[in-house]
Formats: sequence, structure tokens, C-alpha cells
Amino acid sequence: MKLNHSTLDRLPADARRPDYIPSQQACGIVHLGVGAFHRAHQAVYTDAAMNAGERNWRIMGVSLRSRSVRDQLSPQDGLYTVSTKSEAPPEIRVIGAIADVLVAPENPAAVIEALASTATRIVTLTVTEKGYHQSAGGGLDMSAPAIAADLARSGPTTIFGFLAAGLDRRRQGSAGGLTLLSCDNMADNGKSLARSLDEFLEQYDPTLADWTRHNCSFPSSMVDRIVPATTDADRRTLSETFGLEDAGAVFTEPFSQWVIEDDFVGPRPGWEQHGAELVSDVAPYETAKLRMLNGTHSALAYLGLAKGLNLVSEAIADPQLGPLAQCLMREEAASSFSPAPGQDLSHYADELAARFSNPALPHRLAQIAMDGSQKIPQRWLSTLSVHQEAGRETPAILQALASWVLYVRGRSGAVDDPMRDQLARAWQSAGHAGIAGALFGANGLFREHWIASEAMLEQLDKHIRTQLT
Repeated sequence: MKLNHSTLDRLPADARRPDYIPSQQACGIVHLGVGAFHRAHQAVYTDAAMNAGERNWRIMGVSLRSRSVRDQLSPQDGLYTVSTKSEAPPEIRVIGAIADVLVAPENPAAVIEALASTATRIVTLTVTEKGYHQSAGGGLDMSAPAIAADLARSGPTTIFGFLAAGLDRRRQGSAGGLTLLSCDNMADNGKSLARSLDEFLEQYDPTLADWTRHNCSFPSSMVDRIVPATTDADRRTLSETFGLEDAGAVFTEPFSQWVIEDDFVGPRPGWEQHGAELVSDVAPYETAKLRMLNGTHSALAYLGLAKGLNLVSEAIADPQLGPLAQCLMREEAASSFSPAPGQDLSHYADELAARFSNPALPHRLAQIAMDGSQKIPQRWLSTLSVHQEAGRETPAILQALASWVLYVRGRSGAVDDPMRDQLARAWQSAGHAGIAGALFGANGLFREHWIASEAMLEQLDKHIRTQLT
């Protein structure tokens, strides 16, 4: 049985369906980057709000590159399932929150129209770090070819080109401002989006930049849920267990967290009634996630791949990597920042260890290892900077960093990273003896994020040499 509106009533009794008629709900949200994570996270919270009686908050999804999600969901009337995987029996839920998926390269005008619609009140984003085209200093990289093309109005192709066109249309049509809510794993993601968009608009149209400053908000948020890539085996299990064919199925863990800065320019769904946290300052939660969860994930990824492991659960169970991960989480990362009142970092570390060990959730290390140059500044280098200033040693993160340095040389296979060519040139020019300094010294590629002291460079060099042998 294929999932669509006509088959909803024929689903098994233990499969939860929407408590509203999806086709009767208007779109109030546009989401840029409609991948598996969004479908297992923000869309689930929005679906829960409409299940509780809120209306007209369906999501118009936008894929900035691939047509795969559109091709999966369109034949299913936008419906898909979210299945939780743990040692307990799986739970399945049909999500009706996504109305449609636009493929930006195929129909950019439709994306701009959705952004400009008077019904649209919120734009959410999960476009990964590289979608923000950040420069080494943290602002917008104006030299990026895609950014230059959008400024020349030959696009749009980037989030900034689309947002500029949509906001300009809203200004001309008196549609009002938007809440632009970044849900990407970046420090101060709301502020980063605001800064980069402002820099873009100042070049694109300074009057639009001023209008946006006065009419839009950019709340920061922290999101957390492990969502591995769906496999053919997952889909077969779903079909065999529930008699359901779902090309857009996503599989995830029971845990989910969404912390949002309460700064909206207009109405919003009552996400906080369904597990989200609305706070005045996201920073301590964001820092805990980036340094404790994401930092440990990246360490397990690079060190685990070097040992021939494939999954997070395998890496955390390794007799060498497991203790290193605990040290990174509980000692190095947790001691690098001040938690919010009531934020229990020890309990958080316990939760992380349990989640990493979940054998039912095959989270692939190779997926975590992608785009490392965009991730390690927030996940590791910020922590290293704090401890370096305090004169404290950080053996776990330095060991992980050494593994990443070797990973980008190609030790564990093909390197999937936007800085791959620059990193390869650094290896070619510096060699084994000088690569640490070439990356993290006073003139290194990452000097905007962290300049290692001589003592830390020596320790990093030692870890690199040890792992080479």
C-alpha cells in the first residue's frame, strides 16, 4: 500500500495519522533545505501544533539543489512517516505538515512567490554550514562565485539571493516582514544569518537592507535529533512491518530538542506546547550541543573511520574511543563554558552517551565526517581556545583534531569537504612536519578561529606522528 491521502484510513491502528485534513491547511512557513533532518524535527513540531488545533501552518519546502525529496513526496501528497528506533518497539507517525516541495533550480520564481506570500510568516532554514558561504572572519564571502552571481542578479541560487528577491517582493507588496529562523548547527546561527544577509543586501539594494533591519527578526535556535540517512533496508522493514510503501520515510531516535530564542515579528505555531523551549538566550544550550554532542560526534567519526569502523554505536563501544569520548564530553567540553541556570551538563552527558550507544540507530560515521572544515571551528577550536587561555591541557580534542588532519589528507578514503583543495595544498606544501602549523599556526588556514600556542602545536604534532605510525 502506497502512502497518500487516499490510503490514510487504511493504515494500521498503531500508526498515528494527522488529526487535521492537511489539504485544508494553508502554508504559513517556507523551509529552505528540506532534507531528512527537517522532516524528523521542525516539521514534526509543526505537525503536532496542527494536531492540537492550530491552523494554516503547513510548510512549503524548498530544495536548493536536488529534486529527490520532491520526487519522493509529491506522489504521496506530501505525506511521509517518521519512525523512532530504539531498543523499544518502533513508533510510526504520519506527518502532514509539508504541503509541497519546490526545487529551486527548476522553478526559482515559485520559490520567490512562496517567500513573498502574505500567508508566509516564518522562514526556517537547514542548509548546513556551507550554505551560508561564510568567510574566514565569519561574515559573507563576497568572493564566492554563487554570491557574486546572485549580486549580479543572474540567479538566484543561494539562500541570500532568494531571500533578497522574496523580501523585495514583500516590501513592494506591503506584505510585512518575516521571522527568519536558522536551524543549522552554527554558533549564533540567527546572528550569523542576520549579519550575512545584511552584508548581501547592502550590495544588492541598501534600501532593502534598511527595510529588512526594521521589519524582520533573526532568532537563534538550537536543534538536536539524530537522523541517519534512510536505507533501502529501512524502507523494506517499514513495508514488512506496517504494510506501507513510503519513499520519503525517515528514521530517528526518540529524543528531540529544539531551543528557540523568543524573538518573532509575527504569529508562530505553539511549538513550546509540544516540547520546544522558548528562551531569552539560546547560547548555553547551543554551546553544550556544539561542543559536547557535535564535538564528540566528530571525534568518534574521524577516529572511528581511521580504525575501520562504520557506525557511532560501534565507535562509542570501542575500548579506546569510548573513554576518549567521555573525557571530551565531561571534562574538556563541559568545562569550557558556563551553563544556563538549571542546565545539568552531567545529566546531558549521560543522555548523549545513551544516545550514541543506541544499537537500533545506525548513524554512519562517514555522514558525520562530511564538511569537517566548516564544523571543527565551533565543535573543537572554540573549546581549545578557552582551555589554551586557561593553561589547561586537552588531550582528547587534540587527538581527535590530529585524526581530522589525517582524514583530510585522504587516509580514510575520499574527502567530502568544501575546503578539500586548500587542505590538499597545505599538505603538499607543509608535509608531515609542518601541517599542524600550516593549519593552526599564526598564519594557518584557521587562524581566524584559533591560533595554537607552541605547546599545543607540539602536542598536535605528536598526535599526528603517533597516528601516522
